Amino acid sequence: METVRPRDRSSPALDYNDGADSAHTMKPKEFGTGRILVADDQQDVREALRLLLKGEGYAIDTASSPAAVLEAAKTREFDALLIDLNYTRDTTSGREGLDLLGRLVGLDATLPVVVMTAWGSVDVAVEAMRRGARDFIQKPWDNPRLLAILRTQVELGRALRRGQKLEAENLLLRGEGGPRLLAESGAMRPVLQMIDRVGPSDANVLITGENGTGKGVVAQALHAVSRRAAAPLVTVNAGGFSEGVFESELFGHVKGAFTDARADRVGRFELADGGTLFLDEIANVPPGLQAKLLRILETGEFERVGSSRTRKVDVRIFSATNADIGSEVTAGRFRQDLLFRLNTIEIQVPPLRDRREDIPLLARHFLTQHAARYRKTLTGFEEPAMRALLEHRWPGNVRELDHAVERAVLMSPGPQIRPSDLSLRIATDGHASLDDMSLEEVECYLIRKTLARYNGNVSQAASALGLSRSALYRRLQRYKL
Repeated sequence: METVRPRDRSSPALDYNDGADSAHTMKPKEFGTGRILVADDQQDVREALRLLLKGEGYAIDTASSPAAVLEAAKTREFDALLIDLNYTRDTTSGREGLDLLGRLVGLDATLPVVVMTAWGSVDVAVEAMRRGARDFIQKPWDNPRLLAILRTQVELGRALRRGQKLEAENLLLRGEGGPRLLAESGAMRPVLQMIDRVGPSDANVLITGENGTGKGVVAQALHAVSRRAAAPLVTVNAGGFSEGVFESELFGHVKGAFTDARADRVGRFELADGGTLFLDEIANVPPGLQAKLLRILETGEFERVGSSRTRKVDVRIFSATNADIGSEVTAGRFRQDLLFRLNTIEIQVPPLRDRREDIPLLARHFLTQHAARYRKTLTGFEEPAMRALLEHRWPGNVRELDHAVERAVLMSPGPQIRPSDLSLRIATDGHASLDDMSLEEVECYLIRKTLARYNGNVSQAASALGLSRSALYRRLQRYKL
């Protein structure tokens, strides 16, 4: 039987003095099995294990003291830990190693820890397993058994982490149907062309447009044609959380990080590792978090809330906003360097009123979808109903059209949707009422009316509107007036 025997404990350490707090990293030329931390106060034991495990394809870090083990575990990811239970301060009872074991399990419950001691006993083994050790090895060890235990524990640890991540993904993504991007109009042609050109790359994309135009659907279309399509597209509404909650949502947290943190939680960046993260309403990111967001975009590095361990992810970023983010930068509410990172490519999604050719296509799609959902037999739209859809201003854009068709499906006795089923609010003069307009439409309407009142005199119109000339010129440019 092949064994490796440690030297006598009375001989001096060769690479670390007195078990000082330190960790040493061995970097093999190639490895693919995993990364293991070997901890023992004897250099020859560490070296024997390093050579054995390196030959199996593992990347090896070594540590000579409990403090060095904790520091290494806090600052990087390991697939397993192989730790001695007896260090220079206590050579027989295993108490020092057992205390270390408890702290390691508290740090990361999914991290496999295998313990070893030259003074093995049933009582020590039972206590180590009770405190969270995955297995127990007695010195001198049997190489095949040690390797078999580590292989098993590395795979189990990975399975636990995958399970934790999948559970979080399922909670986040359960029931997500994945809406389709339906477009035939000329106004949407540049959007479709941009998706074809940019989608396969890894470039970050900023998607702009009014509320309800389908920015999220564009993000899904970009992801579907990317090399990350097999990985998740994770969505987070940047405007939907307070600053403290938002940090936990993005980066995750560890147990005990705050009052309600009863367990470790995987953040959205970790969920999206290898895939894409879609940050909706990006202009609403709290100023205090913009620096942290910039850091992870630049380096891929972050820490969970309450943890000092730096983690690294590979994530592509899509972001979206209906705000004038340039004005947000000018006003000092949004970092310009963060915008540069997000806005490698910008895609502007036109409002539905500028792509009316798509209304019949979208309306029929929503009709089929909602008729199946509510188990109703409907064959289409009466001609006056379709005309009403084409003439409506759609201040809520595609989202409003979807809701209007859903309401009509519920109201219609069949077999076709009637104008009365749609319940569209139309002003008596044939134009959309203010109630039907978005904020941008109302602003554009008032500017146009004021300019007409003053015969196109920008100075007088700006004064009447309470704007400076430069502010009015910016709005004239934005609304193409």
